[in-house]
Amino acid sequence: MKTLQINKIIILLLSLVVFTACVQDDEFNTPDTSVVEPNIPENAKVQISALAGELAQAQDNTSLDYTDEETTYSYTFSEAPIYMEGFVVSSDEGGNFFEEIIIQDNFENPTIGIKLLIDVNPLFVRYEPGRKVYVKLNGLSVGITNGVLTLGALNGNEVDKIPSAAESDIILRSATVQTLVPMPLDFSEFSDDKTNLFIQLPDVQFNRNIVGDNAQTYAAEPSDEFDGERTLESCSAAAAVIFSTSTFSDFKALTLPAGRGSMNAILTKDFFGEVYNVVVNSPEDINFDNPERCDPDFLECTSPSGGGSAIYEEDFEGFGTYNSEGWDNINISGTDTDWFISSFSGNFYSRISAFNSDNDEADVWLVTPEIDMDMTTGEELSFDIQANFDNGTNLSVWISTDYAGDPTTATWSILDVTIPVGPASTFGNFETVGPVNISCVDGTAVIGFFYEGSDPSATTRYHVDNVIVTGN
Repeated sequence: MKTLQINKIIILLLSLVVFTACVQDDEFNTPDTSVVEPNIPENAKVQISALAGELAQAQDNTSLDYTDEETTYSYTFSEAPIYMEGFVVSSDEGGNFFEEIIIQDNFENPTIGIKLLIDVNPLFVRYEPGRKVYVKLNGLSVGITNGVLTLGALNGNEVDKIPSAAESDIILRSATVQTLVPMPLDFSEFSDDKTNLFIQLPDVQFNRNIVGDNAQTYAAEPSDEFDGERTLESCSAAAAVIFSTSTFSDFKALTLPAGRGSMNAILTKDFFGEVYNVVVNSPEDINFDNPERCDPDFLECTSPSGGGSAIYEEDFEGFGTYNSEGWDNINISGTDTDWFISSFSGNFYSRISAFNSDNDEADVWLVTPEIDMDMTTGEELSFDIQANFDNGTNLSVWISTDYAGDPTTATWSILDVTIPVGPASTFGNFETVGPVNISCVDGTAVIGFFYEGSDPSATTRYHVDNVIVTGN
């Protein structure tokens, strides 16, 4: 019996020795996760700008045309490998990016960026924001996809995703990781060559109609199919842009912040490559630390409105001149930009744009004839707007009861209307604005459409039609 007990003790001691040895061996063999700097000859490295240059030559242009998506692909071939270098600015950790990496040429003061498509998810665990990477270009194609410079594998006439099996051969991580410095950019400075860049939007807020008591989510509303599109406004200028969030993002159900402040985002375009969009990696990129919003003092009519019939309406069909019809078309900046009557497919409307005007200022009022507000109650205003070639919202709508022919001397109240945002490189669609409650206005009133243009930064083309005031 004693011999048996001694044997058990010996076996136990041997087991402890073996276990300890195994633990020590595991610790000794912990894999090395450090990144070894790729050994790439300097003459094999190229900048993102070189890819844009190759594409411009394929388009037979001296500079890249972002609107040309036909026969615009450039192949990069070489007997020796050629590598594009840059810094990652996107992250798919929050689900707002999917199977793509946005890369710009420097971690601060960037000049150009590119979207890399690859059939891999997730990517942030290896290519976090600030990580320098090298992309082997042999066999890849560069083109314009959804309006932005894109790198990937050619599939027919489109730049498509690189197969996942090629990831380790094509993308090489540098040991360099930098803190990204977002580039300050105002809405008026948006341009095609600044897409795919990590930017900072100063002093912005979400539109008043989608925050506060009526707060919407980032991308979980019933109308959100692929992306939630919300209006983001500038507090320093009359301008707005689409803030886009994927319906597959982890934070889609969070409500939009109501304050105002700065936002770090990536400038891109919508699916059709027409409208500028801004996209964040996560809600942490939004720093709305100022609770004081920059909403103007809108006319607030609390009395009931609605119903009734038209007491004034104008659809510009058979329209003579503005003067003959009682409208005023007044440029208060002393330049030659004006409203004028135009038509398409038999439909007439009022039109304005500062595009190609060479006017630094093009501030133009379009004022309706007088409307008697004393004979009715519950008055409302509605009209149709078409925003085209949009590079920022620069139209607002006002009402006055003491207008006497000079917009600069009248007392105006701004109306709480949201001007639609249109496509950047083509025509939009007519959208109805309103009805807006103006029932608290008494006496004789006029409606003023005020365009604040500047070539080339604020040239959005607007078409106004079907101006109607109803009352009971």
